[in-house]
Amino acid sequence: MPMSSSAHSRPWQIFEVVVGTPMLLAAALQALLPLPIGGAQHAPPRVGAGAALLVAGALLVAATRRQMRALHQPTDPGQPTTRLVTGGVFAWSRNPLYLGGFAALAGLALALGAAWGLIMLLLALAAAHALLIRPEERYLAATFGEEYRAYAARVRRWIGRG
Repeated sequence: MPMSSSAHSRPWQIFEVVVGTPMLLAAALQALLPLPIGGAQHAPPRVGAGAALLVAGALLVAATRRQMRALHQPTDPGQPTTRLVTGGVFAWSRNPLYLGGFAALAGLALALGAAWGLIMLLLALAAAHALLIRPEERYLAATFGEEYRAYAARVRRWIGRG
């Protein structure tokens, strides 16, 4: 067993804070220094593509939460994981909650035509990788050992099989 009972020992070490902070900054920058995506002639396809990405991301988050609930596994950080989930959406992504959340945020920024949202999403991705994903991977490797390492070799961090 790892030293900690979960991957995240700090109360701020959650998606909403790590990713939400850069996205709030993006909203402020977009309001103060507007940086639109494309002109009016590109709005309908941009809005449609953004809306589709937003819905797909939200559906992935919902499906992941439903799967975790059915297996009695927590989706909230700070809670210990008692079982390595490798089926369902986890057969295609080791981080379907993050993938869905980032897809939804990218879709929202695209639909709104907010370039700052897409720019800051890159910062949010880097922050999530360093502050959320890497600690979770270390925790899972320490908790589940070879079972997790074999899973990580089979399934990519974001999407696809290895």
